[in-house]
Amino acid sequence: MATYVYETLARTAKGAPMRRFEHVQSMKDAPLTTDPETGLPVHRVIMGGYGTITGKRGYGSAIAPRPASSEHPPGSDCCSTC
Repeated sequence: MATYVYETLARTAKGAPMRRFEHVQSMKDAPLTTDPETGLPVHRVIMGGYGTITGKRGYGSAIAPRPASSEHPPGSDCCSTC
């Protein structure tokens, strides 16, 4: 199951404030067309997500933040990103 973000359409919601909400549904389900609470038309918002990156440099399942230069001497073999 995935969590999708939806928002109401301002052009059809005369006088109503835009509402943004999350909805959990299967990736196979069709996108919502109306807000389950208000019945107003909605569209799905495209959001960035967190994915996994793998590669030969040993990143594994996530990217580790690069250490600050004060944490190790330049040119040391502490990590593959230096």
